[in-house]
Amino acid sequence: MSFKVLQFNMQFGQMWSETDPDRAPVRLEMTIAEIKAQDADIIMLQEVEHAEPGGTQAPIPPNYGRLKAEFTDYDSIFAFPPADPRELPFGIGQAIFCRWPLQDKSFLYLPSPPVEFEFGGEKKTPTDRLLLGAITQIEGREVRLLNAHLLAFFMLNANAERHQRQRELVVAELAQSDLPTVLAGDFNVSDHDSLVRQFGQAGYRTVQTATPTWRRRPYVLDHVFHNAPFRSLRHEIRPTPASDHHMLIAEFEFAS
Repeated sequence: MSFKVLQFNMQFGQMWSETDPDRAPVRLEMTIAEIKAQDADIIMLQEVEHAEPGGTQAPIPPNYGRLKAEFTDYDSIFAFPPADPRELPFGIGQAIFCRWPLQDKSFLYLPSPPVEFEFGGEKKTPTDRLLLGAITQIEGREVRLLNAHLLAFFMLNANAERHQRQRELVVAELAQSDLPTVLAGDFNVSDHDSLVRQFGQAGYRTVQTATPTWRRRPYVLDHVFHNAPFRSLRHEIRPTPASDHHMLIAEFEFAS
């Protein structure tokens, strides 16, 4: 038996516009249709919601609520990173949808360093990020699922190699896992080679590094990592008008 994983930063449903991407309309119905068309068994989503002014977080996240109503054949989990009044009006929040029940749900907050940058003419520092996790069963075997969304240092004119704490926390979590594990997410690392080497030392391989996954710059930001119990069968980068990220689709089977 094989199973399919979809990795997608959905940018809170804001569609892509070549001429004015920052002011493109939100079309959540397009996002839902694009996700459904992939018919994935496991769906890893980042930037599910649009951050509210002042860091307010809706008790019932509206986009996640729409997704749950559409994907009734899936179990799911959602989480925001810690509420923070410094939050800027971009995408926030992660979700995992799975055809099989999810258990042992986990939330690991990833602190951001106090790197200063300018936004709207003011000095800012970045908010924290999140690693979302759960365990499911595939073919009677427990499988750990992890969903990461890391800080984009390249957008802050900072060097990610000097600020590796978030990556180190993710690697530590990987090292603790004695289960077959899939880690997907938007890792926001412009030099993906360093990320791949670092996670490789923990026993994890990504399914591809050749094709950029972000429309704004030719970076491989999105990955699906896996450890040795899995064999990667095939993968695909699928451009979509529903986000500034492409979809990454990966198919796996157990290696033995």
